[in-house]
Amino acid sequence: MATYAIGDIQGCYYSFQQLLQKIGFQPQMDNLWLVGDVINRGSGSLEMLRWIYRHRHRVVMVLGNHDLHALAVAEGYVPTHASDTLQALLDAPDAGELFGWLRQQPLVYRTDTYLMVHAGLLPQWSADDAVRLATEVQQALSGNGYHDFLSQMYGNQPVRWDESLAGVDRLRLITNAMTRLRTCTPQGEMNFKFSGELMDVPAGYIPWFDVPGRRSADTAIICGHWSALGLVQRSDLYALDTGCLWGGRLTAMRLEDKVIFQVPCAAEDSPRQI
Repeated sequence: MATYAIGDIQGCYYSFQQLLQKIGFQPQMDNLWLVGDVINRGSGSLEMLRWIYRHRHRVVMVLGNHDLHALAVAEGYVPTHASDTLQALLDAPDAGELFGWLRQQPLVYRTDTYLMVHAGLLPQWSADDAVRLATEVQQALSGNGYHDFLSQMYGNQPVRWDESLAGVDRLRLITNAMTRLRTCTPQGEMNFKFSGELMDVPAGYIPWFDVPGRRSADTAIICGHWSALGLVQRSDLYALDTGCLWGGRLTAMRLEDKVIFQVPCAAEDSPRQI
């Protein structure tokens, strides 16, 4: 029995199937951790979400920004983007069941060994804080009032954490940090515009995982979201988004021994150069 953490899939269903073959995934025994952004922009979002739902008892996932975007689109709160590949999923007869399950998923998953989040954590947050705050969003998203949350989820404000934040501002900041964060100031003010390589981080900003005194530094964090960062393996960080969608590779890490498995992007997944 083994557990594999897999980086951003983004609807690259055929690449995902090839990776499962490479790791020798056994659905009766093995488990998968998915770092979010399981759908959108690749050609197989419907197939991907159906596979996850069918194997949900062997899958742990956290929500990414593209997963949340799909939920907002499905509810009619935002239009599709030109780069979205969600129509087959939106039109599927089982879309309601699939989306209903998707919005029950958390922003953070934690064990004694690892914490998994799609993008990152603000420097003021410990691992315990992250679980507590993620639970607030999960309760809003999975409860009867989820329409209120989704209808007000979009926006870049506020950009800095304050424990006194309340209501939708609080939930939006938590969501933005956990699903969109790449860089921030030493004080934790987030930059949502930058998505490039480390050498190009704007002046005054730092990769979230390198902020001095980060309170979650004692926790091994598994994340994705930042494809330009590429594969990172260090004691406090395992970044697994290796840009499959962009013609890169899809990456899995076996948690028991941290061995890396990769496959190139499958031709059928039609990576979009957006």
